Amino acid sequence: MASAAAEFETSKIRNIVLFGHGGAGKTTLADSMCYIAGSTNRKGDVEKGTALTDFTPEETAHKFSINLGVAHAVWKGVRINLIDTPGYLDFLGEVMAGVCAADAGICVIDAISGIEVGTERSWAAADIRQLPRMIFVSMMDRDNANFDTTIEQIRASLAPNAIPLQAPVGAGADFGGVVDLLSMKTLIFKGDKGDFDERETTDDDAAEVEEYREELIEAIASADDDLLEAYLEGETLDPGKVEEVLAVAISAGDIVPVLCGSGATSAGVSAVLNGIVGLLPSPEEAPPQIGFDGAGEVELKASAGEPAAALVFKTTSEPHVGDLSYFRVFSGRLTNGLTLLNSQRSAPERIAHLAIPHGSSRVEVEALNPGDIGVVAKLKQTRTGDTLCGSGRELKIDEILWPAPDLSLAITAKTRGDEDKIGNGLAKLHEEDPTFSSAYDPERGQTIIRGLGEIHLNISLQKLTRKYGVNVETHPPNIAYRETITRTASGQGRYKKQSGGRGQFGDCHVRLSPLARGEGFEFVDSIKGGVIPSKFVPAVNKGIKEAAGRGVLAGYPLVDFRAQCYDGSHHSVDSSDLAFQVAGSLAFQKVARDAGPVILEPVMEVEIETPEEFMGEVMGDLNQRRGRVQGMDSKGRRQVVRAMVPQAELYKYSAALRSLTHGKATHTRQLAAYEPVPDHLQAKVIAEAGKEAE
Repeated sequence: MASAAAEFETSKIRNIVLFGHGGAGKTTLADSMCYIAGSTNRKGDVEKGTALTDFTPEETAHKFSINLGVAHAVWKGVRINLIDTPGYLDFLGEVMAGVCAADAGICVIDAISGIEVGTERSWAAADIRQLPRMIFVSMMDRDNANFDTTIEQIRASLAPNAIPLQAPVGAGADFGGVVDLLSMKTLIFKGDKGDFDERETTDDDAAEVEEYREELIEAIASADDDLLEAYLEGETLDPGKVEEVLAVAISAGDIVPVLCGSGATSAGVSAVLNGIVGLLPSPEEAPPQIGFDGAGEVELKASAGEPAAALVFKTTSEPHVGDLSYFRVFSGRLTNGLTLLNSQRSAPERIAHLAIPHGSSRVEVEALNPGDIGVVAKLKQTRTGDTLCGSGRELKIDEILWPAPDLSLAITAKTRGDEDKIGNGLAKLHEEDPTFSSAYDPERGQTIIRGLGEIHLNISLQKLTRKYGVNVETHPPNIAYRETITRTASGQGRYKKQSGGRGQFGDCHVRLSPLARGEGFEFVDSIKGGVIPSKFVPAVNKGIKEAAGRGVLAGYPLVDFRAQCYDGSHHSVDSSDLAFQVAGSLAFQKVARDAGPVILEPVMEVEIETPEEFMGEVMGDLNQRRGRVQGMDSKGRRQVVRAMVPQAELYKYSAALRSLTHGKATHTRQLAAYEPVPDHLQAKVIAEAGKEAE
C-alpha cells in the first residue's frame, strides 16, 4: 500500500466532498472509509466523541459536525481526499467551502428519514459547482430502512437520473448484502473491514432487482452510440466499455449512481471506495478552474508545468498552534520553501512544513501535485477565500459564495476590561468562519454579531470563550428607531445668562417643516437686516442639528425636516457662538414638540422562498408580524413571497420560519424604508426607551 506521505500524481488523486442532512452518516462514512483503507487504525464514533473529522471540543460536546473536516485514504494506489461537511443549515458556509475544493461529491441520505432540508440545500450547493455526484443510501441496517422509497424521493426531489448500481439484500436487522447490478453477483458482507463473500445471484434476488438492472443498462447504453447499438441488437456488452461509459456519464452529470450500505458496520463501504476510484473524476479529468488576472479569464490546468495557483478554502486557529490554512492546488506543483503571492493582499507567503490534513493531525510531505489538498501553518496574512499564486502573477480564483447571515444578536462583556479581548476574538472568529461577522453599531450603541442561526451563534460564542477567554451576555439588538415631524411649526429660542462680567445672549426664531422620507436635514438661513449677525447663524444650525440627534419623544434622532432661521436678536457684547448654539437647541426642542413628532421604525423588504405546502403558515405568520405582502412568484416547486415587515417583528424570524416549514424555507432581508410606528405601539416604544435611559 502506498504511504499517504508519498507524492501522488494528479491522475491518482480524488477530491470528494461528503454532504447531506445532519445525522445522515457522513462523518461515520468518512471514518469507515479511512478505517478500511488503513489510514486510521480504529473506527471513530460520533456519539463517543472519537470521530476522525469531528475533533473540536464543540463537536465532541454537541455530537454533530460543526466545521468542515478533511481526511485522506489511499485505495488501489489512489489518494482520496475526503472533505466531510456539516449537515445543519447553520453551517451551510462550510458546505459551500467544501464544494469549492472538490471535484466530485457523495450525497449521504439515510434510508429511514430520506430527503430532508439539509439534503436539498447541500445538493443545491453542489449544483452551483456542477459537481459530478454519487449517492450513498446509509443506515440500511436500521429498523424502518426503505431503499425503494428513498430512491423514489431522490428522483422526485433531487435527481430524476438517479440510477442504483446496487440493490440491497434485506433491510434493517436482515440487511446482509447487495446485488451488484452490473455483474449481477450477490455480495454478502462480513466483518467491519468492508469484506464480503461473492456468490451467484439467486432467482429470487434477481426477480426483485430486475427493474433496477434494466434501468441501469439502458441508461449506460443510451450514453454511447456503440453500446446502444449492441444493446438493441441483444449482444453481450463489454464490461470494461460499460464502466468506461458509466464514468463519463457520471462526470457529465447524465447519471447519478446510487450505492447503499451502513457506515457504522462498514457494509458496502468498500464499494464506495471502488466507485470513487473507478467512476469519479480525477483533478485532471475535471473541468479546469477559472481564475482572473489583469487580462481576463484564465483556465487553471491541473498540470505540474503550469504556474502555481491554490485557493485557501478553510482557516482554523487554535491556541498554541496558530492559524492553519487548508488549500486546494489547482495548478502547478508546491514544494517546501516555495514563496507564493497572496494576490488578494499583495503579500508574499513562504510555504513551510507542507502537509496533508487527516482529521486533527497532519502528515508532512515534501511536495503536492496539482489537484491535491494540503494544509500549512502560520501564513502571516492569508485568510479564507484568498488565492496563493506564483510570484509576479496577479491571479485570483473566484471567491467562495458564502450564505448571507440571517440572525443578529447584541453582546456585552460579562467582565469589565474584556472589551479589547472581545474585538480581537470576534475578528479571529470571522477569519475562521466568514459567515460569522460582528461590528459595533453606533446608532444602536451595541456590538452586533451576525450568523446563520441560533446554533451557529451560540457555538461561535462558545469558541470565543474557549479560545480567547471572553464570556459575553447576549441581548436582542436595539431597533434603530428615528423620529420626524408631521407638520410645520414655529417658535423662539432665547438664551440669556448674566453672572457678573460678560454674559451670554442668543435669540433666534425657527420654523420647522417636514421633508419627504429619506431627505435628511436641511437648514435655511432667512435672516434679513442683520438681526442675527451672519457669523452666528452657523451656530444656530449646529445647535439644531445636535438637539435633533437627541430627538424629542424617545431620544432617537429626528430626521427628514427643514429648519428655517428667519428672525432673532443679538447683543453687541454678550452674544457668542455658544449662546446662539444653545438658543438654536432650545428653539428646536420647543418647536419640534408642536410640529406633530412621531416615531419612525425601520421596515425591511423580506423575500421568503418556501415550498407551496407551507404558504398558509408563512402568510399567517407574516400577518401576525404586521407584514404587508407585495407580491408572489413561482420558482419551480417553490413559492417566493415578497413582503414589507417592521424590523421589530423580525427578531429570531429565521428560527421561527424554519420551525413553521420544517426547515425548508429560507429568507433574505434588506432595509427598505422608515415608516411611522402605529399609534397604539408608539407609547410602548417611548416607554421602553425611557427605561433604557434610566
